[in-house]
Amino acid sequence: MGTVVFRRPPRQAGPQVPSGDIQLEPPPDLPQTPPRTLGQLLMILPMLAGMGAMAFMYAGRGGGNSAMPWITGALFGVSMLGMGISQFTAGGDKRGELDQSRRDYMRHLAQARKRVRDVGAGQQAALRWNQPEPEALWSLAASSRRWERRSGDADFCEVRVAVGAQKLAVDLLAPDTKPAEDLEPLTAMALRRFVRAHATVPEAPMAVSLRSFHRVIFRGDRAAYTDLSRSMVCQLATFHSPDDLRIVVVTDTQRVAEWSWVKWLPHNLYEQRSDAAGPLRLVFSGVNELEQLLHGELTARPRHDAKSPAELPHLVVVHDGGQGAPEGLLTAQGVTVLDLSGDVPQGNQRGLLVLDVTDREVREVGTGSAVGSDGADSTITLGLPDQMTFAQAEGLARQLSPYRLSVRADATETTVTNTGLPRLLGLDDVTDIDPGVSWKPRLERDRLRVPIGTDPNGDPVELDVKEAAHGGMGPHGLIVGATGSGKSELLRTLVAALAVRHSPEELNLILVDFKGGATFGPLSSLPHTSAVITNLAQELPLVDRMRDAIAGELNRRQELLRHAGNYVSRHSYEQARMSGADLVPMPSLLLVCDEFSEMLAAKPEFIDLFVQIGRIGRSIGVHLLLASQRLEEGRLRGLDTHLSYRIGLRTFSAAESRIVLGVSDAYELPNAPGHAYLKRDTQTLQQFRAAYVSGTYRAVGGGSGRRGSQAGRRIVPYDVGYVPVVEPVGEMESAMTVGPAPETEVESTGNEPTVLDVIVERLRGQGIPAHQVWLPPLAEPPSIAELLPTSPTPLKVTIGIVDRPYEQRRDPLVVELDGAAGHVAIVGGPQSGKSNALRALLTSAALTHTPREMQFYCLDLGGGSLAALR
Repeated sequence: MGTVVFRRPPRQAGPQVPSGDIQLEPPPDLPQTPPRTLGQLLMILPMLAGMGAMAFMYAGRGGGNSAMPWITGALFGVSMLGMGISQFTAGGDKRGELDQSRRDYMRHLAQARKRVRDVGAGQQAALRWNQPEPEALWSLAASSRRWERRSGDADFCEVRVAVGAQKLAVDLLAPDTKPAEDLEPLTAMALRRFVRAHATVPEAPMAVSLRSFHRVIFRGDRAAYTDLSRSMVCQLATFHSPDDLRIVVVTDTQRVAEWSWVKWLPHNLYEQRSDAAGPLRLVFSGVNELEQLLHGELTARPRHDAKSPAELPHLVVVHDGGQGAPEGLLTAQGVTVLDLSGDVPQGNQRGLLVLDVTDREVREVGTGSAVGSDGADSTITLGLPDQMTFAQAEGLARQLSPYRLSVRADATETTVTNTGLPRLLGLDDVTDIDPGVSWKPRLERDRLRVPIGTDPNGDPVELDVKEAAHGGMGPHGLIVGATGSGKSELLRTLVAALAVRHSPEELNLILVDFKGGATFGPLSSLPHTSAVITNLAQELPLVDRMRDAIAGELNRRQELLRHAGNYVSRHSYEQARMSGADLVPMPSLLLVCDEFSEMLAAKPEFIDLFVQIGRIGRSIGVHLLLASQRLEEGRLRGLDTHLSYRIGLRTFSAAESRIVLGVSDAYELPNAPGHAYLKRDTQTLQQFRAAYVSGTYRAVGGGSGRRGSQAGRRIVPYDVGYVPVVEPVGEMESAMTVGPAPETEVESTGNEPTVLDVIVERLRGQGIPAHQVWLPPLAEPPSIAELLPTSPTPLKVTIGIVDRPYEQRRDPLVVELDGAAGHVAIVGGPQSGKSNALRALLTSAALTHTPREMQFYCLDLGGGSLAALR
C-alpha cells in the first residue's frame, strides 16, 4: 500500500468561545400608593364651604336681570370642584409610570436576549469547530486540519461523546433586588424565566478528556455504546497523528469483525515489526499479547496521574471481550482503556469514568465510594450519544490509511514544502494517467480549472482561467517573478495540469519563450501544442512572423464562428456542437508568453496584438497569460485592464510587487522558489507555493531487501491477524529476483526522466492533434521531387513554395506558361539565386512535360550555369 508523507501545517485558529459576563438590571419596584385618610377629606371641606359662600354672595346682590353674577359664581364653583376632583384622583400618574417601567424593562431583556443568543451561537461555533459531528470527520480528514492537535494542546486526547445542554460561556449576573413581594410581578417573572431559559446552550457538543482517565467503562445498550466508542476512536484518529496517539484493540474471535476496520488506521500499525502484509496491526485476542509486544514501552512509564506530563504516544486500548482484565501495565501513564465489558471494579479507583449509554442519552456515573459517602451512585446526564456505523468508520479509516507524518513536521512551520502535481491531481503516480479517464467531459465550472500548488495550510490552490462570466478568474492573466523565484516551473506546472485534465479537443496551447527554449522545450510533444516558439531574441524577424501567425489564428476563429451560423462566442458554438450540431471542435487556446516584457522592449508594436486578444479573446476562446522577470511602470499600456488575475512570485523590488499586486507583499516572499501570491480579483490575495514537476521521477512504493521485495510482489490478504511471509521457491523465486520491483524507488543517476517527461510521454499521441498555428520559416529549400504535382497540368510548372504565416499554410508556387501571360522574367541581384530559379523552372517543366509538349532554347550569357541542362 502506497503512503503519502503529510507535513502538518501550523494549527488553524478556529472560532473562540465568548467570555465575559452580561449584567442584568433589576426589575422595577411596586409603587408605594398612600391610603385615603380623613385628613385628605377635611382638606376639601374649606373649598366646598368657600364655593357655597361665593354662590350665596353673588345671588344676594342687587336686583336686576343681569346674568353676570351667576356666570362668575358658576366659574368659581367649577374651579373649586376641579380642585376637589384632583385631590381624589391623585396617584393616577403612578400607574402610567409603572406601565412605562414595564415596557423599558422588557426592552432591556430583549436586548440582553439578543446578546445571549449571539454568545450562544459563538459558543456553538467554537465547540463544533473543535468537536464536530461524526458525520463531518471525513471532510476534516481530507483537509489541512488532519492531525492538528499536538501533545501540548489543551484539547489533546479530548473526545466528544454526546450533544446536550451546556452552561452558557458568559455569566448572567443577576441583580440585587428587593424582596419578591416588593417587585413588580410581571417583570420579576420575566427575569426568572430569562435566566432559566438562557443559562444553558442546548445541543452543544459534550466532550471528555481521556488524559484524565486511565479507564472508561461503557455499560447499558451494547449497540449504542459500540457505536459511541467507534465514533470516539474515529475522532481520535482524525485529530491526532500516529506519532502522538496509538490505537490498539483487544477483542475475541466473536467480535473481531466489528473492529476489523481499525487495520486501515495508521494509528493501529506497529512500524517496528512487520509481516507479509506490512507493519503489524495492533489487534490482539488478549491483554497478555499486548503487554508482551509493548512491555518495554509500558514498563518505563509511571502509574497514571492526571496531573503528570503526557507520555507519548498516548495509548488508547479498546477492550471488547478479549482475554484478561485491562489492569497491570495498562494503568500506566499515557494509557486509556475504553472498556466495553460493562464491569465496574469494586473499591475506590481514581481515573475511572463510567458511562451509561442508551440510544437516547449518555449519563456519567460516579461510583458511591468515589463520589458520595452514602454508597449511592451519582449520575450526570450528558445528552444524546454520538454514533458512527461500521461502514462510516471503515470509510474514514481507509481515507486516513495512506498518510504518514513527516519527521520534519513542526508546529512553527509557516509553509508546506513543494507538493507534487500528481498528488494535487488525485494521482498516486503519474504513470496512472489514463487519458480515457482524465479527459472525460467536465462540468462547465470545472473546465480550465486546475490545481497549481498549496496554501500555507496545505490545501490545494486552483487557477481557473475561464472568464469571470462562467465562474473563472480569467480570461487573461499576468505572472511576474525575479530570477530564481520559480516562474518557469510554475508555467510548466500549469501547462502540465491543464494537459492532464483536458483533451486536445478542449484546449490547445501556444507556448512562447522570447529568450530561450528551456521553459517549454519538453512540452512540444503534447498533443495540445499548436506551437512552441523559442529563441525570438536571437532572431527578431521571427517576432513579426509570430505576430502574423497569431493574428491569423484570431481571424480564423472569427471566420469559423461566422460561417458556422454567426455564433456570438466559442461558448455558444460549443454548446451547439454538444447538442448535436454538425460542427468541428473549437478548443480553447491558451497563449503563454514568457519574458513578454523584453519582447515588447524589442518590438513595441506587439502590444497592439496583445490588446486585441484582450479585447476579443473571451468571445473566440483565446486566453492570454503573460510572464516576465521584471515589469516596468507603463509597460502594460492599454492591456492592464484586460488582465483579470495576477500571480506575483518573489520580485526584485517592492515597486514591482505593487505594480503587479497592488501591495509590496511579493517582495517579502521567502527566497525558496515557488512562493507566490495569487490575486484573483481586486481584493482577494492568496499565498501559495507552486507544485513541482521538474524533479526526477520516482515510482510510488518502497521497501528494501529481498524479503520486502518478495512481500511487495505477492498478493496477500490484508487482515488484522498476522500474515506469514512465504518464501518463493523454484521458478517463482527466480522470477521474483530478476531486477528491481516495479514500484521500488531507485537512486537517481542524473539521466532519469522528470515528472514532466513522464506526463508528456503518457499523453503523447493521444487524441486529435492540435491545429498547427505556427509554421517555422523555410530554412531549407525544397527539392524538385517534393514539388512535383501528382496530376501535372499542361504549361503549369511548380518551382517553389509560397509561405503564408497569416493563413497558417504553405502553397506551391506555380508558373503558368499558357496564354498571353506565359512570359516570365526573373530579376535579382548577384548571388540572389536567379540561375537556380531558372534551372528549377526548366527542370520542373522537363519532368512534367514531354519533348513534344515543351522544348527549351537556352542562351547562357553568364557563367555557364545552364550547361548542365544540355
